[in-house]
Amino acid sequence: MKSQPLSHWGLNTSRLVLGCMGLGGGWNRDPITNEHLKHAESAVEAALEAGITMFDHADIYTMGKAETVFGQVLKKRPQLRDSIVIQSKCGIRFAEGDVPSRYDFSKSHILNAVDGILQRLGIETLDILLLHRPDPLMEPDEVAEAIHSLKSSGKAKRFGVSNMSAGQIRFLQQASSEPIIVNQLEMSLGHLHWLEQGILVNQHAGTSVNFAEGLLEFCQTERIQIQAWSPLARGVFTGRAADSEPEHIRQTAALVARLAQQKETTPEAIVLGWLMKHPARIQPVIGTANPKRISACRDAERQAELMTREEWYQLYVSARGANMP
Repeated sequence: MKSQPLSHWGLNTSRLVLGCMGLGGGWNRDPITNEHLKHAESAVEAALEAGITMFDHADIYTMGKAETVFGQVLKKRPQLRDSIVIQSKCGIRFAEGDVPSRYDFSKSHILNAVDGILQRLGIETLDILLLHRPDPLMEPDEVAEAIHSLKSSGKAKRFGVSNMSAGQIRFLQQASSEPIIVNQLEMSLGHLHWLEQGILVNQHAGTSVNFAEGLLEFCQTERIQIQAWSPLARGVFTGRAADSEPEHIRQTAALVARLAQQKETTPEAIVLGWLMKHPARIQPVIGTANPKRISACRDAERQAELMTREEWYQLYVSARGANMP
């Protein structure tokens, strides 16, 4: 039996992760309402019923309200904390006055951000802290100091990154004794650069691919868990109106629907199962906060196991809109 995600690093997690970006209302400073709390409770309950035990946050999601409302759910169900894995991200800062939005991996910002995350969530420690988007001004030794401080104080147990290349991870890792155990990347049937980079080696078409060379293999070799953000491709293959999409995308949506009908499952399970079929043991972070769509994902792991190589390639070739080179 294949190991579960992050088991090598001492965590017992589900194959799917619930991304909590949609909790807490809008991306504004409006107060959290009872409706926002009820919505968060419904989303969390739907995730638990679907077997999801890992929850992904970031300090910027809905201006901090996503973590706050999730913390209120935990306050009402304190026993839940011991049975779930919580990760959050920091490093993106919004515009302030004349200062533009930017990335910030300074020690002071990381430490202050984690204090805010813990306060909003109402917990004492994060299971995993991710650095959100690469900061061009990153000083690895300074980040390592922040990581050491967080680990020694018990505020964060493990560490990862988001949207980083192999070179960036190596650069950071050489300064810190704490292993980088997660890299979160955009990956889906609608965002195929992660596959195209390997397929188009030594071909001119590969020059248009925007994915760091060797990153997939590096993460697998170093046992860095790859997590996929936006794995459902914003619903384009699972029911969202696709009239304005290219023909091959509409055809792929129809193919997903046929496979779902044949296998007596949901389109969401087919799309996620295709991603999870990959040997990298990708862990999708589903971004929907709709309880019905969360429930529709519950069969994904089984569909990954049932999916044949032929079906996997059928979906891939359809989604890329061209035959294999």
